[in-house]
Amino acid sequence: MKTHLLRYFVVLAEERHFGRAAQRLFITQPPLSTALKSLEEELGVVLVIRDAKQVTLTPAGEAFLLEARRVLAQIQRAADVVRSVAQGTQGRLDVGITGSMVYRDVPQYCRAFEAQRPHVELCLHEMSTGEQLRALASGDLDVGFLNMGFPSDDLAVLPLHSERLVACLPDTHPLAGGADLALAQIAQEDFVMFARDVSPANYDNVIACMHQAGIHPRTTHAARQWLTVVALVSTGCGVALVPECMERAGIHGVRFVPLRGSSVVAPAVMAWRKNDDRVLLSGLIETVRDCVARGTT
Repeated sequence: MKTHLLRYFVVLAEERHFGRAAQRLFITQPPLSTALKSLEEELGVVLVIRDAKQVTLTPAGEAFLLEARRVLAQIQRAADVVRSVAQGTQGRLDVGITGSMVYRDVPQYCRAFEAQRPHVELCLHEMSTGEQLRALASGDLDVGFLNMGFPSDDLAVLPLHSERLVACLPDTHPLAGGADLALAQIAQEDFVMFARDVSPANYDNVIACMHQAGIHPRTTHAARQWLTVVALVSTGCGVALVPECMERAGIHGVRFVPLRGSSVVAPAVMAWRKNDDRVLLSGLIETVRDCVARGTT
C-alpha cells in the first residue's frame, strides 16, 4: 500500500470535502478521487459515502482513519530517527573503560558529551585493556579507553593526560608520611604487581620504573585491576607503584608518596577503529579532545 494514498485519505477524512482536501494537498480533484478508488479496491471495502455537499466516513472508514494516522505517524518517527542518527544527535555508542579510568576523568568526558547530545545513549563496559582491544576489533565496542600508548595500526587514538607513577604504601609504613621517596628506599619490599597478561602496558610501565632505578622487585601478588593492587597494599600484602589517580579512589589504609627522580608515566588513550567515520562517534571524539585540551570537564 502506497503511503501517499494513506495521506490523501487522512486529509479527505479531516476536510470531509473533495475540493478542500484537493486544495490542501495541492492537487486537483480527479487524482484524489482516483486515489480513493484505488485504496478502496485494495482494501475491498467502502471507506466514504459522497453526496453533493460533503463526504461521510463509513464505520470501516472511521476505523481505517485511526490506523492510517498511526502508520503515517510511525513513518514520520522513523524518518526523524534516521535523520537524527545521520546528524549524530541520536543513537548509541558502546564505550569500554578500565577500572582506573573512572578516576582519570572518563565519566566527566561522557557527561560533557551527554549534555551536548541528550538523546544519545552511551553504554559503559568495564573491561581490561586486552579485552577492549579484542572487542574493538570485533565491533562489540565503538570506543575504548585504554591504559597504553599506541595499541594497534588498525586503531586511531587520542592521547589522554598521562599519570605519574607513585608509591602506594600501607599507612603504617615508616615512609608513608614523607613528602617523596627514592625507589631504592623500598627496593627490598614485597611488591604487589599488575598482572601482565591483563594489561602488558601497565606491567611494563612499572617494571620500566624499577629498572630505571636498578631494582629487581620481589613480587608477592599479581592483580587484575589497579583497585585490587591498592586494596592488597592496604591489607599489608606489600607495596606497589600505581598511577597517581588511584588516590581519588579513597581506599583507607594506604598512602601515596611521589617518587623522587622518576620520569616514568602511565599513558592512556581513547581508541576507535580507523574506518569508523560515523557522525555520532566523531562528536564524542571532538568532545573528549576539547576536554583534554582544556584540562577540565
